[in-house]
Amino acid sequence: MINILEQITKHREQRGWSEYQLAEKADLPQSTISSWYKKQMLPSLSSLEKICSAFDMTMAQFLMEDEELVPINGEQKELLEHWSYLSKEQKEIVLKLIQVM
Repeated sequence: MINILEQITKHREQRGWSEYQLAEKADLPQSTISSWYKKQMLPSLSSLEKICSAFDMTMAQFLMEDEELVPINGEQKELLEHWSYLSKEQKEIVLKLIQVM
């Protein structure tokens, strides 16, 4: 079973965000996020939706336990990992560059 708080921490740290930065991007009080960890509580669905939105991923992507449901090669996996760390603006730039190529 997936550990929601561990997933949040993993995605937050991959992006180099503090809890405060995540709170800002998810439009949640930082004290709320902090209390989840202190009290080992799970976020509400609406809070989790905001967290997923901040990470620019769907809830299904966030909750997925098996990260390799579709076979991809190492190069594709590396590309997708880097893609997930890009901001919305950076993703738009990369897509435009690919379209020009």
